[in-house]
Amino acid sequence: MNTKMLRYTLGKMMGVEAYLLFLPAFIAVIYREEEGITFFLVSLLLIFIYFLFGRKKPANTTIYGKEGLFIAGMSWILWALFGALPFTLSGSIPNYLDALFETISGFTTTGSTILTDIDGLPRCMAFWRSLTHWIGGMGVLVFVMMVTSVGEKNSMHLMRAEMPGPEASKLVPKAKSTARILYLMYLALTAVEVVFLLFGKMNLFDAVLHAFSTAGTGGFSNHNASVAYYDSAYIDGVITVFMILFGINFNLYYFLLLTNVKEVLKNEELRVYLGVIAASVFVITFNIVDMYGSLLKAFRFASFQVASVITTTGFCTANYELWPELSKCILLIIMVIGACAGSTGGGMKISRVLILFKGIKREIVRMLHPQSVGVVRVNGKKVSKDTMESVYIYFICYVGILMMSVLLVSLDNKDFATTFSAVLTTLSNVGPGISQVGPVENFAFFSPFSKIVFCMDMLIGRLEIFPYLLLFSTSFSRRKF
Repeated sequence: MNTKMLRYTLGKMMGVEAYLLFLPAFIAVIYREEEGITFFLVSLLLIFIYFLFGRKKPANTTIYGKEGLFIAGMSWILWALFGALPFTLSGSIPNYLDALFETISGFTTTGSTILTDIDGLPRCMAFWRSLTHWIGGMGVLVFVMMVTSVGEKNSMHLMRAEMPGPEASKLVPKAKSTARILYLMYLALTAVEVVFLLFGKMNLFDAVLHAFSTAGTGGFSNHNASVAYYDSAYIDGVITVFMILFGINFNLYYFLLLTNVKEVLKNEELRVYLGVIAASVFVITFNIVDMYGSLLKAFRFASFQVASVITTTGFCTANYELWPELSKCILLIIMVIGACAGSTGGGMKISRVLILFKGIKREIVRMLHPQSVGVVRVNGKKVSKDTMESVYIYFICYVGILMMSVLLVSLDNKDFATTFSAVLTTLSNVGPGISQVGPVENFAFFSPFSKIVFCMDMLIGRLEIFPYLLLFSTSFSRRKF
């Protein structure tokens, strides 16, 4: 393992976080909030770490797949550990574990919260809270690759370790150029959403924060009532559309820029994604129409919550805990499915679910016709054996971690719906669950041990399990792969 390159890369990343902390400090200056001094203090600490480890590039800059996994896993942990400090030092979240939970929830774009008075949060803290969504949405490593020269030689190892989905692909030959293209599209979509929200008479500060949270599919709002605070059909509609857009594979936007519409239209994952959304909205709308007395109003709330849950954003405009069981079951199912690979959304990803179902279909055909040669294809392309195995292993690990976490959290002796959905929503990076962790509740009442489990689940879910499994494997430090 190239430890010098690891120290250099992680040191460089601490330097980038230091500069990011100046943004909420600037917000504090604008609104004359004394809490902003904490961002300067933490930033100075990170700059000191950067000068120790991140300035001098080592002679050997080679990194293998294992180094990429290690950097990905440690980067998210370190950014969260230091990113939580301003909350505690300012007194906004006095308990450091709670602050860490909130920060990990932010960077992993989960959106679960321990805060009971979000409206009372200083603006600089609310800004930092939502900014973590925006940075974490596309990935902290992808962001750092875009703004620095880190990992130029072996940047694909870093992207492969962090990009969501069964496979990581490059839009252009250089991975760093891919990172810049992704972020430019990401920034453009965020800016467009801000403009649309301003047309809905949302003030600029709120519009930026909600655009950050929508783009990262995280769901942090600066109001306790979330998007329901505005009680606006227009704002609900804008955020619904943009949640769906940010749940689409960003590669498809690149094809649109190249006017390759045919490639977009034939994308099987996109068709399934939109189909699942349409079917879920249709069923839930008719299931809740009696509660709202109007088909149009029922459609408004159903479409918003379906988009929020399947993209794992976590915004809410209605307390779906009061909805019929059928609607809640549908929301739980799409919570597991998640958005498209290559998007900012969480969950298992549509592509993995597609491969799983097609793999099951292939095995059934083989049982009926032992001599047949079944081939799994997605978007007309053959899915490799390695990818198939990776999807199967991911699914087994996902279920195993889910079961283990439920057992650990059950020590708090909460009801099953609360325990199960709390684990499911953190592992899938969704945010709210059902019962005591429903859309109008929070995670403050859980024990410190359970919060640690949730923190691990959020990190594991965001980096899609493998980096942390390999990070702690016994053979990790001995192998080159």
